[in-house]
Amino acid sequence: MARTSSTPGRTRAINFFELRIAGKPRPELIFADLPGYGFAKISREISNQWPSFIDPYLRERPVLALCVALVDSNVPPQESDQQLIDFLAATARPFVIVATKSDRLSGNQLHSALRTLGERHPQARVVPFSAKTGAGKEQLWQEIRKASEELQSSRLRTASQS
Repeated sequence: MARTSSTPGRTRAINFFELRIAGKPRPELIFADLPGYGFAKISREISNQWPSFIDPYLRERPVLALCVALVDSNVPPQESDQQLIDFLAATARPFVIVATKSDRLSGNQLHSALRTLGERHPQARVVPFSAKTGAGKEQLWQEIRKASEELQSSRLRTASQS
């Protein structure tokens, strides 16, 4: 169960969510929700503290399989989005860009927004997504499963080489 707010910027710490399968003792996946910069209505003092725990988390977690960068498809690309994506690329973290609120755009507008994201971030996979209609949900789950499987395979290879 996760609480949400209609006001951007309410996440102030790293929050963890376990995805469990009934009858299994360990979680199948663990999601970490990090504070976002974008349109967060917070003081500069608070947002200036975020790099002190977000940067080490993203740099130093060996079990981090995939970073999901949520980008609002309704607004022009933001500098904060660019900084996050550049950081993920520089740290060689696997990531996918999820273009949220895709249901709010017409077909041509969505195509244009996705093209802009693709041009601005050519190294990234971009998934159009709508929480309202469910569009893009399966594609996003495929990305998550693939990254999780790749991490597991990598860990098994490393273990067998030891």
